[in-house]
Amino acid sequence: PPRPAGMGDVPEPCPQAPLAVLSKVELRVSCKHLLDRDTLNKSDPCVLLLMQSQGQWMEVDRSEVIKSNLNPVFAKIFTVDYYFEEVQKLRFEVYDSHGQAGVGTHDDDFLGGMECTVGQIVAQKRVTKPLFLKYGKFAGKSTITIISEEISGNNGYVELAFRAKKLDDKDLFSKSDPFLEIYRIDDDRSEQLVYRTEVVKNNLSPIWEPFKVSLNSLCSCEEKRKLRCVVWDYDSRGKHDFIGEFFTTFEEMQKAMGENKVQWDCMNPKYKIKKRNYKNSGVVVLLDLKIHRVYSFLDYIMGGCQIHFTVAIDFTASNGDPRNSCSLHYINPYQPNEYLKALVAVGEICQDYDSDKKFSALGFGARIPPKYEVSHDFAINFNPDNDECEGIQGVVESYQSCLPKIQLYGPTNVAPIISKVARVAADEERTKEASQYFILLILTDGVVTDMADTREAIVRASYLPMSIIIVGVGNADFTDMQILDGDDGVLRSPKGEPVLRDIVQFVPFREFKNVSGAATASCL
Repeated sequence: PPRPAGMGDVPEPCPQAPLAVLSKVELRVSCKHLLDRDTLNKSDPCVLLLMQSQGQWMEVDRSEVIKSNLNPVFAKIFTVDYYFEEVQKLRFEVYDSHGQAGVGTHDDDFLGGMECTVGQIVAQKRVTKPLFLKYGKFAGKSTITIISEEISGNNGYVELAFRAKKLDDKDLFSKSDPFLEIYRIDDDRSEQLVYRTEVVKNNLSPIWEPFKVSLNSLCSCEEKRKLRCVVWDYDSRGKHDFIGEFFTTFEEMQKAMGENKVQWDCMNPKYKIKKRNYKNSGVVVLLDLKIHRVYSFLDYIMGGCQIHFTVAIDFTASNGDPRNSCSLHYINPYQPNEYLKALVAVGEICQDYDSDKKFSALGFGARIPPKYEVSHDFAINFNPDNDECEGIQGVVESYQSCLPKIQLYGPTNVAPIISKVARVAADEERTKEASQYFILLILTDGVVTDMADTREAIVRASYLPMSIIIVGVGNADFTDMQILDGDDGVLRSPKGEPVLRDIVQFVPFREFKNVSGAATASCL
């Protein structure tokens, strides 16, 4: 989207820039009558979501694997950006998974695929289509259903921790293997699966792992909306035994905040009718509930936050020797180099938001005096106690002064600078005032060495009052930067944790250096 993460829209459109995001959309997936590829058990289906980008199908995300089930309802919720005036092609592919080997892509593992657009799903809200095998052949009677829901602006999330006590024993030779499902009951009385916990083996008093769900997904941000919670005894063949259920609301759940706990009788309606002295089939306890509100950039500004800008400049050797006219850091007495052009073009826009017009200015990837050791987060004015410069002009002067004193080196590690700014933002958030919003402007030639650490740092930073603008300088391959931007899918840490909010905006400067400053700004 043509704006920094969470920033308000700028009215003037940018040439060659993608259209502004209208909203984010959550997609829920279920299938019916899948083909049975397994000889002894039923298929173990998993759904892959692919999005077409520049004519190529790219995997965006994938669901969990559901064991032995030809009519799966997937707990995984896919989140995609919805561009109102753009045709965004999606492809859903269902595969039979094979244990540790994961999802196969062989023809005999393929259970069927379906193509549609984001717009079609959003318009119809619920789309059911047949699944097709290769060459347009129907996959038997298999169908896939996609339910869409636009995420409202007030999209905080809640962290829940459940346990159960004295559940009914459904197994003959061992104890039950319980798991919990939470369903949201919509206005039309249909039920949407919100979350499915892990299975706790052989335990009638399980403690499930805490988990996070968005308030939008849990209760459509309506505290009184009814929720149905069901406890099952897991069966490896897919025939799970019903233990019991209870009904609640998010309003009731909130009584579990702090030291309090909330508990419900887990009821089996059949037992209640049949058994005279039936009390319950166990008790489910909500041990803890934490609400986390997610604020947009505009929320911070409207709330009176001051903007603090940090500029980070790439001084790695891949930029070329500054004494060579081909270098992106070449100091030409007659005209600014590529880094200075990008710094001034973007910085002059940014400083309008900054009340004191002071920029922290850092460098990374160079050997610095006095010992000429590599540093990935040094002050370019060489004053570690005060890395601030007076306005963009001050940053330009520090950059020009610093360049002859350092040796361009490497590797291109971006994570340390992101983490450094994130630590300051976290300290600020811990103060009750939380009066500053932090924007990190990274100028780089685009080849990142510590990609895994950078992804992890961005996911951590997405929980803080912080945004990152990455400006690609020169003509390098900016594939890594586009991955960090997350426009082709939700950015995830190496462990699979998604960003809480989209905080990274990538701009290739070569596409905008010949247009006006205002046009460049609309891309940030």
